[in-house]
Amino acid sequence: MDEYNEDEKFMRLALDEARKAAQRDEVPIGAVIVCGGRVVARAHNLTETLTDPTAHAEMQAITSATSYLGGKYLTECTIYVTVEPCLMCAGAIAWSQMKRVVYGAADDKRGYHTFCTSPFHKKTQVTAGVLADECGNLVTDFFRHKR
Repeated sequence: MDEYNEDEKFMRLALDEARKAAQRDEVPIGAVIVCGGRVVARAHNLTETLTDPTAHAEMQAITSATSYLGGKYLTECTIYVTVEPCLMCAGAIAWSQMKRVVYGAADDKRGYHTFCTSPFHKKTQVTAGVLADECGNLVTDFFRHKR
């Protein structure tokens, strides 16, 4: 399986997590962390459920992955997230030294790119736009129904 198809496969798992968030009336963002071709963490936004503004999908996934793998660095891992990480999550991804970041929809209001070009570790590779329309539509539809 080539990298593009693999990215789509794991992004679909992140979309499943985002749908779980929507079912809980959370902003529908999901994240999956993969290491060695194996999913080691899955998460979705829990900010409302936990009344915690830091309980973003990426933060939950990083905590789960580091616990599962037994170390604070995720140098051989890829995080798949449905929406571009915010600056807080990008910082956590940088501190974990994630090998790759793959995201779906850009976030022109709160995405890291609105603050800086690359907050990640110098070795981190970034792939943007994987299933971007599907990822973006999920968030757009969520807020459309809220209004």
